[in-house]
Amino acid sequence: MISAMTSLVVVHTLLSLAGIVAGFAVLYGFVTANRLDTWTAAFLAATATTSLVGFLFASEQTLPLHKLGITSLVVVAAAFTARYVYKLAGMWRTIFVAAAVLALYLNVFLGIVQAFRKIPALHALAPTQTEPPYLTAQFLALVLFIVGGIVCAIRFHPAPR
Repeated sequence: MISAMTSLVVVHTLLSLAGIVAGFAVLYGFVTANRLDTWTAAFLAATATTSLVGFLFASEQTLPLHKLGITSLVVVAAAFTARYVYKLAGMWRTIFVAAAVLALYLNVFLGIVQAFRKIPALHALAPTQTEPPYLTAQFLALVLFIVGGIVCAIRFHPAPR
């Protein structure tokens, strides 16, 4: 059982990191007005899968992380619908950008949470995750994603294919 749980943690972590890397590639595509179709598919798949895998971790109660996982799945579904069903037509371009940026932000938010829980040096700085280093990291991430999301929405006008 411990081996299976350890494997699940590794898979979950690798999916999360893959989603974050692919997500930043997608944001780069937004800023350069390029649809990076392979990166987009990888990002949406990794982000949805990591959220689903997160529900496999045993818990006797609904935790904030579960609610965040549900939120992430809804946001990824919106991005998927905007991209693949409505093909970025009209308002769906903006919905796609907003949903993709939000999905990536949620991945990064959880990455910061886990980093401060699991990395000893960071945990020592903010053991209860209410200390200034943790709050500053989360605040900076939020501000960067808000500003970045605005820039992405303004710049992303891909050529039709």
